[in-house]
This record gives sequence, structure tokens and C-alpha cells, in this order.
Amino acid sequence: MSGAEPTGTTIVVGGPYFEDLTVGDRYDAAPALTLTEGHAALHQAIVGDRLRLALDADLSERVLGAGRRLAHPLLVCDVAIGQSTLATQRVIANLFYRRLVLLRAPQIGDTLRTSTEIVALRRNRPREGRAATGLAVLRVRTVDQHAREILDFWRCAMLPLRDEASPPGRDDDLDAFGADLPADLTASLQGWDLGAFRAAVPGAHFADLSAPARWELEGGDTVTSAPELARLSLNVAKTHTDPAASRDGRRLVYGGHTIGMAAAALTRALPNLVSILGWHECRHLAPVMEGDVLHTVVSLERVEPLAAGGGLAHLRCEVQAHREDGTRDAVLDWRLVGAFA
Repeated sequence: MSGAEPTGTTIVVGGPYFEDLTVGDRYDAAPALTLTEGHAALHQAIVGDRLRLALDADLSERVLGAGRRLAHPLLVCDVAIGQSTLATQRVIANLFYRRLVLLRAPQIGDTLRTSTEIVALRRNRPREGRAATGLAVLRVRTVDQHAREILDFWRCAMLPLRDEASPPGRDDDLDAFGADLPADLTASLQGWDLGAFRAAVPGAHFADLSAPARWELEGGDTVTSAPELARLSLNVAKTHTDPAASRDGRRLVYGGHTIGMAAAALTRALPNLVSILGWHECRHLAPVMEGDVLHTVVSLERVEPLAAGGGLAHLRCEVQAHREDGTRDAVLDWRLVGAFA
């Protein structure tokens, strides 16, 4: 009725502050997401994926088996991270991801479900002129529609305090989480025919790699469509879509966006990368903003042959952002493991 006063109670939806979190809390209410060709196409358009198996359905079937179309590993990671953000809607920054390894390689058509557990908390020391914050380590576990494990990793988020006068609380050791990768990094390659990839794709393969080596990409790539990638991956962290939620009044680009663009640069330097299997570590060194131009340097640190042919490459991507105001900052240090045929 026109002019009627609202009735009932208004519930503010905004996610927990740091002091609302308790070790052992679980968040598993994020919607499940079925990976589609639409997700793959939009992800490719935003970050510039050039991973052959994710682009080429025919090649994917030759390597993975009939009817199997690989979903890009970083699309899978983006969805898992996005589903974990129910706990970190107020995030100020992500400090690291650790022990992230694909336990299975999802395909287009698979459905991902993620549960997130708070495993460690530490309040930061006060800094003059800065609002009080704390660090939360989250264990993020993702399964598919058959309850098969896809990912099991740690993420560290910085969150604001509601009240700077809150008691100090916990002071957990955050370095205790995810120091080492599992002994077997090849779980997601099970049943793949790397020989078929080698036979079908011209150019350099594992036998042609020699460590150490370094590639510096001459051209940069401009960050665009940042909110679209956050929405695509179900990421509800406010700082990615609402400038008022950011410290400096500008939207913060989701960290996985920067990682995805680094991966696209990696596949320009090494176009016959078969897949990304896991991350040793990923550190966000400074924020990225839409309009930044990202420049990537790729290093091959060591190689590891596989008994059945092909092998693993331990790689590092270092990314620098060239800002619209002319400044330059190192923004990403990403150490990963890739498979070659």
C-alpha cells in the first residue's frame, strides 16, 4: 500500500568480521556450480587462456579419452576460491594460497561443491593510521558431483575487525600450513595419453626443456572485466565489486584474475604446456586494479621426468603491474608445477 511503513526486522547481509570467526567454523552453503561451455568461453575472454587442452575439444578427447573435455585448471580454482568467499566477504587482501594441487581434472559438465573451514587465526599488530585487521587461514575443499576430491588447499585472508577494542584473541602460527606439496603431483593426469599430445602438437615438448631457463614477455596485457570474473566464479568478496569496500575507494581485482593472466603469459612462453597440476605457493605482493598492464617473466626452475614419458616442470611466474599513473609494482610471485608431454 502506498506510504505504508515497512514491518518486520531488517537483516544486514555482509559476512563476518575477523572477531566473528572461530577455529573450526565451517562454511558450505555456497551454490554448487556446473561447469559449462559458457563459463569456459567467458573465462577465456577475460584472462586470455591459451591452454591447448582447454581450447581444443578434439585434442582433449585424444589425450583424456572419448567424450572428455578438460575444464581449464584455473577456471576450476577460481570457482573453488569463489565458493570459499562466504567466509571472507569483507576481505581486504589475500596473502597466500598453499598446497593447491588438482587431485582430479574436472571436465566441462562436472559440478563443483566447496566447503571452507577456519583453521587458524591471528590478529595483526596495530599500525598507525590503519584500521585493525586479522589474518584467517581457511582450508578449502572441493568435490565433484560424485563426491570425488578435486582440491584441498589453504588460503590466507586479511579481514577487518568490527571493534578495534576487541580482545587480542588467538595468535596462531600461520607458517604451519601448506609448507610442502604432496609427494605425488600427477593424480590429475591419471589415464591421460601424453604420447597422443606429443604426436598431435608440433613444437617443443618435455625432452626439449632444460633448466634453468627464463622468458620475458615483451608485451603486457591490460586487466579488464574484473567484476565479471568475480561474478562468474561466485566470488562475493565486496572489494571486487564495490569501491566503498576497498581501502582506497577503488575496486580490487580478484587475485585469481592476476594468476589467470600470468598463466596466459606462461602459455605464450611455453605453448605446449599440457596442464597445470598444482601450486607450490602463490603470493600477492601488491593490489591489482582494473586498467593495470601486467608484464610477466617466466622461469623454469627444474624438470622431473615421468616414467611413462613426458614430465613435470617446476615454474615461476613473476608479474609486475604498470599503473595508469606511471608507477610500477611487483604484484604476483607464483610458483607452480606444469605437465609436459
